[in-house]
Amino acid sequence: MSDTDWAGWQQSWDRQQEWYMPDREERFRVMLDMVEALVGPKPRVLDLACGTGSITDRLLKRFPDAVSTGVDLDPALLAIARGTFEGDERVAFVTADLKDPEWTRELPYDTYDAVLTATALHWLHSGPLTALYGQVAGLVREGGVFMNADHMIDTATPRINAAERAQRHARMDREKAAGVLDWAEWWALAAKDPALAEPTARRFEIYGEHADGDMPSAGWHADTLRAAGFGEARPVWCSPSDTLLLAVK
Repeated sequence: MSDTDWAGWQQSWDRQQEWYMPDREERFRVMLDMVEALVGPKPRVLDLACGTGSITDRLLKRFPDAVSTGVDLDPALLAIARGTFEGDERVAFVTADLKDPEWTRELPYDTYDAVLTATALHWLHSGPLTALYGQVAGLVREGGVFMNADHMIDTATPRINAAERAQRHARMDREKAAGVLDWAEWWALAAKDPALAEPTARRFEIYGEHADGDMPSAGWHADTLRAAGFGEARPVWCSPSDTLLLAVK
């Protein structure tokens, strides 16, 4: 596995994700802007549902004195994350199921300045997500922050939603015709890589093809976070389909 091009896999994951979210880097930039504004340039961060460590990568490039704990259950994406950051003492990764009530016991710290997540928690239904938000509130220190950048759908605007979806899929169809890898094609390549074949097989045993979660509105997220113990919560960035929701303890 030492010969595996982990940087190449990171870049490939980024390109695949950008097909779905061309403004992906913008949400990361705003997320880190708010980290710096509220907790400073040397944060202790929990990268929640970290995947390949996309947030951690951008965090450490911008804030070299930060430390990050990545937590996820996906063995293939964690293999890429661990390979990418091998030897970096600022980073630790934890394998844990966020639906397990005891998952926080695996973390190396009791509290964090910031808990950050992107394009991951829509895999959870509202009940487990509400429980998770309660656990997150217990991990964020007073004055610390939680941010979630994800698909947040307002069901009160069906015509806007339909128009946005049609436009987005038209763009994706054009880019797909030009050769962009989609989710299924990316995972098919991972399954053929000697270092990722076994963890890829295990991740599909865990998750199946795709989890069936919820995508409640930004208002629901803000209300739920305030009920969990955060003092303030509101969007700080949005696209036509996604929102970056910031909560302050």
